[in-house]
Amino acid sequence: MSDTDTRQSLADLGELTKTAAAAPVEAPAAAEEAPAAPVIATPAAPLREREVDAQGRSYATGRRKDAVARVWVKPGTGKITVNGRDQEVYFARPTLRLVINQVFGVAGREGQYDVVATVKGGGLSGQAGAVKHGISQALTKQEPALRAVVKQAGFLTRDSRAVERKKYGKAKARRSFQFSKR
Repeated sequence: MSDTDTRQSLADLGELTKTAAAAPVEAPAAAEEAPAAPVIATPAAPLREREVDAQGRSYATGRRKDAVARVWVKPGTGKITVNGRDQEVYFARPTLRLVINQVFGVAGREGQYDVVATVKGGGLSGQAGAVKHGISQALTKQEPALRAVVKQAGFLTRDSRAVERKKYGKAKARRSFQFSKR
């Protein structure tokens, strides 16, 4: 490479640097003129479609421990029916009713949806957790825009904790039999 070629390359490099330095100043002005709002608004639209049957209900299955809940959610007055009984009758403890209504509180939809649930297996605590899981799944099918809020609260994830099985040679899952010195 000769001395003149090197000078020419350096001159080209200098011109490129000047062009690059001038480009960012012009870019924001061009960005302000272009309508960017529709491009930004597109990702905010729900990616999932609304899943509703002919009666306007959305269905989901919720699970917790050994309990399985089949849940239907439809727009209404906020009445919750579990196994054909009102929630106050079926879940007598206020903490269990609080667990069920958590989803509507987080989503800001108290008193806007009717829930019909059938639950089998497990105890009352597991059944309440299963109904909560089913309501959150069905509510996101009814209103896909609520999915991010409900998911961030952790209601769409199935709580996989269950009772550990009893082991051979143990009194319970981990407890040993009482030691006898004599």
